[in-house]
Amino acid sequence: MSIASVMIAAPQGRSGKTTISMGLCAALRKKGLKVKPFKKGPDYIDPSWLTAAAGHICGNLDPFMFSVTALKQSFTWGCENMDIAMIEASMGLYDSAGEDGTGSSAWLARLLKVPVILIVNASRMTRSAAAMVSGYVNFEPGTGIAGVILNNVAGQRHSSKLVTAIEKHCGIPVLGCVPSDARLALQERHIGIVPLIEHENAAGLINDACTVIEKNVDIDRVFCIANTAEAETVAAGALPNIFTSGIASEQSLRANVTIGVLYDRAFSFYYPDNLMALQNAGARLVFINSFTDSLPDTDGLYIGGGFPELYAAELEANAGLRRDIAGAAQQGLPVYAECAGLMYLCRAIIKNNRRYHMAGLFDEEAEIIAKPQGHGYMVVEVGKGNPFFQAGTVIRGHEFHYSRLTGNTASNTTFYVRRGHGIDGRTDGMVHKNTLATYLHLHALSMPNWAGDFVNLALSHRISAVNTAV
Repeated sequence: MSIASVMIAAPQGRSGKTTISMGLCAALRKKGLKVKPFKKGPDYIDPSWLTAAAGHICGNLDPFMFSVTALKQSFTWGCENMDIAMIEASMGLYDSAGEDGTGSSAWLARLLKVPVILIVNASRMTRSAAAMVSGYVNFEPGTGIAGVILNNVAGQRHSSKLVTAIEKHCGIPVLGCVPSDARLALQERHIGIVPLIEHENAAGLINDACTVIEKNVDIDRVFCIANTAEAETVAAGALPNIFTSGIASEQSLRANVTIGVLYDRAFSFYYPDNLMALQNAGARLVFINSFTDSLPDTDGLYIGGGFPELYAAELEANAGLRRDIAGAAQQGLPVYAECAGLMYLCRAIIKNNRRYHMAGLFDEEAEIIAKPQGHGYMVVEVGKGNPFFQAGTVIRGHEFHYSRLTGNTASNTTFYVRRGHGIDGRTDGMVHKNTLATYLHLHALSMPNWAGDFVNLALSHRISAVNTAV
């Protein structure tokens, strides 16, 4: 049985994919449909908006980090009990790391057998839009571009010229003409749009996008195109093996291990699949606000990515939490920290020549630099063993950071960087007792043993603490 599904793509970034995808999700949801959003590639921010618009958690589909099997299983399982799946592409439709196109959004659309709707920024062109669309339709046969939505259309005369040219020369329908609208502009900063958790009027912006899409796009025709997809669903209730191959021990499943998760405006970059994998491995998750909370009684701690440099003063002000986390880590509490989490565990964050005190588990300081220090996919090999990964393990992930560490980090690092930058272009992953702090972001679908091993480590710490107390 196939599921209605469609990919929203564009010739290049900043064409309006996210805003239009968000509006489409909200409009289809308003019609009473159950919409499952996905984002192609490593991304936390766009999915936060798509989740809110669709009312269902946005999944990630990453051809670099995931195997083909994992891509298919994650997609089909995520679509269970949904009426339509909507995939937001990344970058340009055909952009890929290599010349053969493997891993591009078009490659993913063909793999999953879903049609593509192309978003074209029509600003300052008319008939030339048809040449562009024609090139995209014919560039890689089988990609299945089934329709076009024009963005930033200036008015009725502009719209008529665009539609006439595209439908005459390209043989595919124009599904809508979206006018320029300052209300729909998503705020941006150094690594992309502002996350939903930080936006003061997120619900209003989503509602505005929904209204604009309802008025200017043929929603019913979009749904009809989605129904031409040949993507197959998975058997009801079946968990894909990517979530079961790394399951924790029966003992830890019964023990209901508690793992704390820092979650707030400073730390919001968590893949939902990672959190679900921890829960499937037996963990009870407790969310902690790094601005206001104290450290609860936990068996482990997960500190994800985010923007600690923007909220350094607030993090510094909660000295009790910083002190408690450092003390617990010194006592062997398992702590897994990614990027922002690494910065938080350092002695300080330096921004604009101002030093903000952090947890101080590591002596290094994280200095904010004007340009990216690491940006893109990473491949690391575990050198020295550490509490979370065995020596020799190869991990695929990604990084995006404007900070660099000061001090001699090589003495306590565990990863050899095979691709990417990490801490210094050669190494990454600082270790202290049961703490691992790294610039690398991983996804549970690429490392299925990670969640189970984390939960088992947390259980071992709990048992050790109880025995010591006795």
